[in-house]
Amino acid sequence: MATFKLVCAGGANPADVLPATLIATSVNQARPSPVVEITYENGPKLPGGDVIEFTGQSRQTASGLDAVIKELRTTFPFLKGKNTAQEEEWLSRVHEYTPLDFKAVEGPLQRLDSYLVLRSFLVGYSLSAPDIAIWGALRGNRVVVSAIRKGTLVNLTRWFRFLEELCTWTTGAVDDINAAARAKKAAKSKAGASYDIALLNTDQGVVTRFPPEPSGYLHIGHAKAALLNDYFAHEKYNGTLLLRLDDTNPSKENMEEFHDAILEDLALMGIKPDRLSHSSDYFQMIHDYCIQMIKDGNAYADDTDKDTMAHERMEGIPSKRRNDSVEENLAHFEEMKSGSEEGQKWCIRAKISPDNKNKAMRDPVIYRCQQAPHPRTGTTWKVYPTYDFTCPILDSVEGVSHALRTIEYRDRNPQYEWMLDALKLRKVQIWDFARMNFVRTLLSKRKLTKLVDSGSVWGWDDPRFPTIRGIRRRGMTIPALREFILKQGPSRNIINLDWSIFWATNKKHIDPVAPRFTAISKEGVVKATVKGAPATFVEDKPKHNKNPEVGTKKVAFSDSIILEQEDAKSFKQDEEITLMGWGNAIVRKIETSGDVVTHLDLELHLEGDFKKTDKKVTWLSSEGQQLIPVELVGFDHLLTKDSLQEEDNFEDFLNPKTEWREDAFADENITELKQGDIIQFERKTFYRLDRPFAADGKPAVFFEIPTGKGGK
Repeated sequence: MATFKLVCAGGANPADVLPATLIATSVNQARPSPVVEITYENGPKLPGGDVIEFTGQSRQTASGLDAVIKELRTTFPFLKGKNTAQEEEWLSRVHEYTPLDFKAVEGPLQRLDSYLVLRSFLVGYSLSAPDIAIWGALRGNRVVVSAIRKGTLVNLTRWFRFLEELCTWTTGAVDDINAAARAKKAAKSKAGASYDIALLNTDQGVVTRFPPEPSGYLHIGHAKAALLNDYFAHEKYNGTLLLRLDDTNPSKENMEEFHDAILEDLALMGIKPDRLSHSSDYFQMIHDYCIQMIKDGNAYADDTDKDTMAHERMEGIPSKRRNDSVEENLAHFEEMKSGSEEGQKWCIRAKISPDNKNKAMRDPVIYRCQQAPHPRTGTTWKVYPTYDFTCPILDSVEGVSHALRTIEYRDRNPQYEWMLDALKLRKVQIWDFARMNFVRTLLSKRKLTKLVDSGSVWGWDDPRFPTIRGIRRRGMTIPALREFILKQGPSRNIINLDWSIFWATNKKHIDPVAPRFTAISKEGVVKATVKGAPATFVEDKPKHNKNPEVGTKKVAFSDSIILEQEDAKSFKQDEEITLMGWGNAIVRKIETSGDVVTHLDLELHLEGDFKKTDKKVTWLSSEGQQLIPVELVGFDHLLTKDSLQEEDNFEDFLNPKTEWREDAFADENITELKQGDIIQFERKTFYRLDRPFAADGKPAVFFEIPTGKGGK
């Protein structure tokens, strides 16, 4: 954890000195975000971390800003990129934005606004010191902040807000916006996440895309990406959502099965793409772009073996093939296309940089030779593009305006931009958001596939799986799923979510509408005789006492009932209890065998006050209805560790017992239920019917639905 302390000498206002460049460490290169403490000279020091102390001078003083920039550039060399001259030029202009006289700063602001017309950052494709320094100078100038908020300088306002989204942890630093920030935060806590992000040129139309690879079933992480793209396309901007199946790898098994499953799961979530395409639709075009890259000197053929290439990329060593001629590279590509033994040794790599600090920029592979037939194109092709090459091309060609994707791709954003530049294609704005991580949960397709293939789970729809089908089978409703994910919003804050919040959201949706029934555990079931009970009869009762629209059910009454052993063991002689849905009764006789209750004699006492009894128990009449055998199944997490580290082998943390089963009797009404129905068994919990009661007597199977208690 990097810690930064701003020491203000001589009673200086922290707002005068903070804005310069402290936000540098809040983005990619310093995780987690640093702690910033504003104190005064001789104030308390924070333990641990890298402490930077500098005496703040007034913002009008050039040396004050220079001191901050120098201090941070010295401590964090990564802020000094390769475009040194361009960066220094911008840094030299910082003081143009500090005057408190608007007339003095108006010209520089207009020039900056014009410069930012087609740019997200001042230099290159990622955050750098000039962005930080100038953003800070503007942020610390109340006159400028007021002008920016009016929105007349459209591009400057967009860029300014974009950086604020990147550096949200500093929003309370300047005194004059504290109140507004708190109000905004309070509003967000009630309404959910903020969707006011810095998307460019939305007035020109919004086209988003969801490009899953058909190599597995969609899981909850995919659901977030799909729902956010759907939200921005259809709800916020009335635009277009494109679904593109990224089928560039023919060696993936069961591609057609997963293809169909993705379409079904999206429909299940209420997502209706406006257009459907496949990457394979564009294989010829992508191939032609690869030829163009080679001819332009932006790509080369490489036969370096896999291990050596990985080593060279890690160490920043250029490939021996990097400077081969265009003719040689084209010849090797033709050999690859033939699928020959020689061709299979080669790949095509983008010629970006062998030693860029961002390893994603170290000459990534853009084409591979593969022999497997493709489900849609058959044996037409022997070469296939990689996702990193395909994605920017198709985003541009298919008219995508905003590429919304998870933050794990952030290091590859500069690569994405480079591809578009190299091919002279239309630019696409990228917005990355944090993926959803859950405690004790695997979201890696590779690891999930391994569990399926090994038989550790029942399949991709296993209720312990984080797949859409898995959580649906467990009892998650689509409205609750949408609500939960959309409340997370497009934030970039990476957190490990607890499943209890997820399932608590679901409970809010099912509690008001789930019909109530009764189930009595078979183990140690206790028979009871009820004295004073009338002859056997059946009566209509509401399925939900607080919601008559749920309907009615048939409840049988007689002098012969069954109760649960646990309840019976708690009874005392002559104690008054409440038989739920019937009335009070007095325990007149308790028969036991050892510590097990074998029979009860109860005396009906309907005039008794149920409010005064301590024990209210469920029961079932053994006459007047058929008692239906049911199996109640509960589940636990697949992992025993909340968060796995890179060095962890996930198989070492698999939970040895993740399900338990209880046999029970249920009232006859459950025979009317259909697979997928959600109910509550009184005094137990909510359940989803996975297998209805069969005519051959096989018990109905109910899966327990978590309610947010106990972290499940």
